[in-house]
Amino acid sequence: MAIWVDADACPGDIKTVLFKAADRTGTPLTLVANHRLSVPPSRHIRFVQVASGFDVADHAIVTRMEAGDLVITGDIPLAAEVLEKDGHAISPRGEAFDAETIRQRLGMRDMMEELRSAGVQTGGPAAPGPKERQAFANALDRWLARHGG
Repeated sequence: MAIWVDADACPGDIKTVLFKAADRTGTPLTLVANHRLSVPPSRHIRFVQVASGFDVADHAIVTRMEAGDLVITGDIPLAAEVLEKDGHAISPRGEAFDAETIRQRLGMRDMMEELRSAGVQTGGPAAPGPKERQAFANALDRWLARHGG
């Protein structure tokens, strides 16, 4: 099993949690982004830079991941694709997506998109804080415990 990170929008403190977990457990960790990222030297951590463009990083992750792999993303359509390939997805806020939650989140995303296109100011989620970082670390630890990491 491997961990893939949609790294363009992944907060730095979440990347730090992932770096430590990869080294602690020996789990392969790959960050994918369309801009250069700094990753610590480790035989378990690698970085893949993709071309700029809409969903290029998402496509790279979906085509390279295997069933059972974990993808870290806040991108709901990407999480849905990961689940379709029998992968696992966790948001940087610690929400583990499954068939039920992904349907709800896709519906909410579509509704918010319609509101925005109608000119309604919807705002966005609050910046993640220590509570969300802890929720993420807990969700990651649960996944690692279940999948041999």
